[in-house]
Amino acid sequence: MNTITRKQLLDQLNWRYATKQFDPTRKISTEDWNTLEEALVLSPSSVGLQPWSFLVIDDPELRARLQPASYGQSQIVDASHLVVFTTKFDLSEADVDAHVANVAKVRGVSVEDLTGLKGMAMGIVTGRSETERRDWAFNQTYIALGNLLTSAALLGIDACPMEGFSREEYDKILGLTEQGLASAAVVTLGYRSAEDKYATAPKVRFGRKEIVRHL
Repeated sequence: MNTITRKQLLDQLNWRYATKQFDPTRKISTEDWNTLEEALVLSPSSVGLQPWSFLVIDDPELRARLQPASYGQSQIVDASHLVVFTTKFDLSEADVDAHVANVAKVRGVSVEDLTGLKGMAMGIVTGRSETERRDWAFNQTYIALGNLLTSAALLGIDACPMEGFSREEYDKILGLTEQGLASAAVVTLGYRSAEDKYATAPKVRFGRKEIVRHL
């Protein structure tokens, strides 16, 4: 199995930052973008339920409509790619059945063999209120967001995770509610502008001794 070195990993994580200004003339190659989409698909989730949908906004006019709902932030229109992370806001037993059926198909086992998995997944759906299910789904979506940011950094692609947008307006513009979805976060990806002063700013983090504890 091919692996990157420890130094390569830390170098890329130190290199990445929340890009404030993208170079609108530079686009992510089709090959790299396909890799990032596959990375999204491979994102982990609790019990494997994957309570999400990732919307890649390719239409420039649609991105222009989303910019005012993003408090005018330039990344929305300047970045090579824009991804809206959405969650299924009210998971149902049907979602669990679909997941279990897919696991059975992919792994070549019967649905009956997956009784334990189904029971755990049903506990999430039937053992929580609608608000609790929604919060759970939102939290799961952030796992995928982190996975995308790290994957992009390893490919030398800049990204900016964004919560500075009106979820209500995004849901309306994209027609998400009718699809049983709710916007959770936005990520813009591309290549940093030479004029972005934050690109060379020192990375600010608390030290490892301050935030990592061994018990």
